[in-house]
Amino acid sequence: MSEPLDLAGPAAPVDLAEEARRLDAADALAALRERFVLDDVTYLDGNSLGALPAHVPARVDDVVRRQWGELRIRSWEESGWWTAPERIGDRIAPLVGAAAGQIVVGDSTSVNVFKALVAAVRMAREDGEAEEHGEAGEAGGGSGPVRDEILVDATTFPTDGYIAESAARMTGCALRPVTPAEVPGALGDRTAAVLLNHVDYRTGRLHDLPALTRAVHASGAYAVWDLCHSAGALPVGLDEHGVDLAVGCTYKYLNGGPGSPAYLYVRRDLQPRFDSPLPGWNSHAEPFGMRSAYAPASGAVRGRVGTPDILSLLALEAALDVWDEDGVSVAAVRAKSLALTDFFLRCVGAYVPPGRVESVTPAAHAERGSQVALRCDDAGEVMKRLIEGGVVGDFRAPDVLRFGFTPLYVGFADVERAARVLARTLG
Repeated sequence: MSEPLDLAGPAAPVDLAEEARRLDAADALAALRERFVLDDVTYLDGNSLGALPAHVPARVDDVVRRQWGELRIRSWEESGWWTAPERIGDRIAPLVGAAAGQIVVGDSTSVNVFKALVAAVRMAREDGEAEEHGEAGEAGGGSGPVRDEILVDATTFPTDGYIAESAARMTGCALRPVTPAEVPGALGDRTAAVLLNHVDYRTGRLHDLPALTRAVHASGAYAVWDLCHSAGALPVGLDEHGVDLAVGCTYKYLNGGPGSPAYLYVRRDLQPRFDSPLPGWNSHAEPFGMRSAYAPASGAVRGRVGTPDILSLLALEAALDVWDEDGVSVAAVRAKSLALTDFFLRCVGAYVPPGRVESVTPAAHAERGSQVALRCDDAGEVMKRLIEGGVVGDFRAPDVLRFGFTPLYVGFADVERAARVLARTLG
């Protein structure tokens, strides 16, 4: 685990504003900024709500006026409303390193965490029963331990903890909060599922998804990953690393808009066993058969519940055009993200009075997401004054200033200005 970054100022001043201009001139992604609705404010809060892609309002207008207003119910078929959750899931898939047919879009992150975690426990229990059957010759004849424990990231965003607690009660499991670093040592033959965040929402620390997933699998448990602060900002590699289940939101680095639906990833080989705790008519094998008995559909469709939220879904679909039409690669976005955060930390070290802030974001690139978190006295008041000065980040209690860097529209001049305004605010 890396130490916090040293933000001591440089021995000799450098012209960071001029360097920012040179970096922006050489930035291959700089032109994408014109694809978004932005003003003179330096917007570093895309890790809470992404900026509006400029073409989305016209697309939503068409959905409302023509598809809903003129075609009305015919749009479920003629405009592709019915298949939108899977179609849009397939467009998100390359951004998180997944093949098509494994992601369904709908509901909120919290709801999808609940589906994934309960389903993971159920699969772990099935595995235990199968082992007992093989050993004793009949179901229930073995004496192996019951998978009755859920591990949850102790530093997680609160909703994941709340959902994990509820899922544990529902499944009769004990809940053990542990830090990601403690997970390998906490795993055991009673562990059913592990819920982890790819990037810590407070500090921006990037956790080792490949290594932790391997450790979870070695214990016979299932890994559930929350990708809210990584999807669209850095490579994830769900298929490559054998992740079992994953969830994520779409209104941060994917710019889907406020309240845009979340997504659920179910690895292809697990789909026949995915037993959702929220079986709805949309995930039925015959949704219009109106049968009283539930029979799950095949594939990622099992992750659906009720009627899709079409307006939000299609706004998200339009927002994803930025990736497709401009041929943006996640690798290029990651490279710029690291360059932006490096430069911001340099500027903060050069401009901000010594000892006034401390970075809690890891120095190592391998451990850094796409944000920088600075610990600061009176952080809430400082952020309020920053926003008044035209630099928008956010505050997390008790003492953290968060700055999110969305490479699709944040430039190096934004970064230099933000550090300069921060220094003036603190000085």
